[in-house]
Amino acid sequence: MSFKEYTPFLGLLIFGNIENLVLASQGAVAGVNPIILGGLSLLIVVIWLVVGTVGTTVAIKYARHIEFIGGLAIFLLGLQSMLEAFGVPI
Repeated sequence: MSFKEYTPFLGLLIFGNIENLVLASQGAVAGVNPIILGGLSLLIVVIWLVVGTVGTTVAIKYARHIEFIGGLAIFLLGLQSMLEAFGVPI
């Protein structure tokens, strides 16, 4: 497989790792042992990479459908938040 086949899902891999970094920083602020925190953080990054790679390989043929469903979900959630801001019960 070439890198071009993975580009539709590159954002998922990047933001998944950013989420892990945010959780790790929260652990550091909470005073967790940095050696354990670092080890667990690296373990989660490796697991996320494997899941992302395998998942991408499986889901690549559905990339257009996944993009559409994700965009629709963002649109509907945005619409819901605007309606709630105007006081419309949902």
